[in-house]
Amino acid sequence: MRRDRRSLIREFKETPRPAGVYRVHNTKNDRSLVGSSANLPGILNRHRFALENGSHLDKQLQADWNRHGAKAFEFEVLDELDLHDDPGFDPTDDLGVLRRMWTEKLVASGARLYKESFRGL
Repeated sequence: MRRDRRSLIREFKETPRPAGVYRVHNTKNDRSLVGSSANLPGILNRHRFALENGSHLDKQLQADWNRHGAKAFEFEVLDELDLHDDPGFDPTDDLGVLRRMWTEKLVASGARLYKESFRGL
């Protein structure tokens, strides 16, 4: 039994996660938080969890969540990065470029972004 659990944990850790750019979009005031991650499902869950518990780092986003509720927000993947089969591949630089590209594209189209979207740009 213990061996099976260990192998399941190892298999889970070795399973590649989708990497890319995501957006948390407030449909009431059309503001968005844009970010990138090497683990899209994980980061989207993290944002949702923080918002639900009132502990999100972006205070304006948290205030809007508290005011409008969860139904006013969409969590979406804007773009996925093609991960190389090379186990040593580090997607950090590519994710940064992709995130900047999407941020510029959204701002050019008139989108309003939360402050946290500009962190690290």
